Amino acid sequence: MRLIVQKYGGTSVATPERICNVARRIIETQREGCRVVAVISAMAGVTDELIKLARAVSPHPTDRELDILLATGEHAATALTTMAVNALGGTAISLTGAQAGILTDRNHSKARIANISPKQIHEMLSEDYIVIVAGFQGQTPEGETTTLGRGGSDLTAIALAGALNADVCQIFTDVDGVFTCDPRAVLAAKKLDEIAYDELLEMASAGSKVVQSRAVEFAKKFGVEFEVRSTFNRRAGTIAKEETTSMEDVVIRGISLDRHQAKLTIAGVRDEPGIAGRIFSNIAAAHIIVDMIVQNASIGGTTDISFTIHEDELENARKILMPVVGEIGAKRLNTASGMAKLSVVGIGMRSHSGVAAHLFECLGKAGINIQLVSTSEIKIAVIIDEKDLERAAQLTHQEFGLANPAAAASAMQPLA
Repeated sequence: MRLIVQKYGGTSVATPERICNVARRIIETQREGCRVVAVISAMAGVTDELIKLARAVSPHPTDRELDILLATGEHAATALTTMAVNALGGTAISLTGAQAGILTDRNHSKARIANISPKQIHEMLSEDYIVIVAGFQGQTPEGETTTLGRGGSDLTAIALAGALNADVCQIFTDVDGVFTCDPRAVLAAKKLDEIAYDELLEMASAGSKVVQSRAVEFAKKFGVEFEVRSTFNRRAGTIAKEETTSMEDVVIRGISLDRHQAKLTIAGVRDEPGIAGRIFSNIAAAHIIVDMIVQNASIGGTTDISFTIHEDELENARKILMPVVGEIGAKRLNTASGMAKLSVVGIGMRSHSGVAAHLFECLGKAGINIQLVSTSEIKIAVIIDEKDLERAAQLTHQEFGLANPAAAASAMQPLA
């Protein structure tokens, strides 16, 4: 019998009615002649509510206690889904991440999976159970509960699919698949039939929230092919897989948008070894995640270093860096919020030239100022004012011919 691992996100199990819909879908999959392992996220909004409760009783709860608290969201959704399957005539059993054999490191709140020993899952499957696993969690070698970070249920599902050597892995969510751009920003965006791991990883890292970037990393490392599809219809989704030769014919696969960015520039930095290390070691010590980093060419022995972070971290970063600026003899610290990142992604960039020129010319004609640029082999990312983001997305989407032809004429937002 084929083994299928299915993951259902928080919106898929947001209400009792939706939980019952998921239960019916799981049962149907089993009746098609498959063994089923379903990974369940917490009901939509529950994790945020638990975090609010924690902050209400403690200004600074420890990561250990937060992990124990947040894991209960998945426990509840998993138990409810199991109850629904059994009520509909199926035979299911729920397992926590620890019971499913997911062993992690000791990094609370953002733990990494170290090993999976799915012995109990195999035993339950051999007895014809549908196995319902709580996503987002595991345990340390000492038995401490850990969580895998936001979107961690994606990682749970893909890691289990790899460990179980599953025939199919499906990530069920509230969208039909991976689109060329966020359909809320570009109405003419089209769903992709397939996407390479590297492309999806770049899009996820650049702001696309469809699949957790760490889950994509795991899938690429262990060759776990998976499909992103909707819980609410029967349409085929997007297959994430190893790249093929034909994939390079598509120069740009998609555009990712990342809002709420802040830009910091330290001007007049001495161009000497170790200076950049002093700047970013202080930022790292405060657990502030840095995205783009750009250093100007040295002029007269000094340079400017610019980087971006989430704007929620701006005030904290400013407080940390102000004394550092004086210590390293830099001239000043400039900061700006209200930034956004637009990224164009495609493995076809490796074998096609002119992508950067097209992008810069497109935005320049529209009067959209580019403040920072960062590139990789298959991505070009620019920082622009957030107020220009959706217009830039629409223009770029049109420039690279990504629109769904059927929707482009009627659904494209005004470009001016």
